[in-house]
Amino acid sequence: MDIIATLQQGLPVLAGQFAATLALLGIGMACYMALTPFNEWRLVQEGNVAAGIVVAGTLVALAMPLAATLATSVHVLDIVLWGLVALVIQLAAFFAATALLRGLRTMIEAGNVAAALVLIGIQLAVALLNAGAMAG
Repeated sequence: MDIIATLQQGLPVLAGQFAATLALLGIGMACYMALTPFNEWRLVQEGNVAAGIVVAGTLVALAMPLAATLATSVHVLDIVLWGLVALVIQLAAFFAATALLRGLRTMIEAGNVAAALVLIGIQLAVALLNAGAMAG
């Protein structure tokens, strides 16, 4: 099979799986933004570095297990189902972190970078474990 035929056969599959994963990432970020006790976008627009760290770190933390799901799944339905499980786990990690970091909203709104880094550290650690589990 030549390279052109391989591309013609594989590219639509890749595009569909990638689009599904990007949609899940968007859904994950939208859910995260809706569930957090602070308005990250407003804080970022105001120049709050801590909020920027939280947004960027959360995006990466949500993408890690989704990437593992994308890499190990054959069908879009697999990606969607396991991707939703991965997102629920990541959102649960956020709630666990907020339970550990009392007063997180006030700290992030005040620009506390240390608090943002601890939050993202927890989210990334869970994301790595989540991705490993998803990769099975």
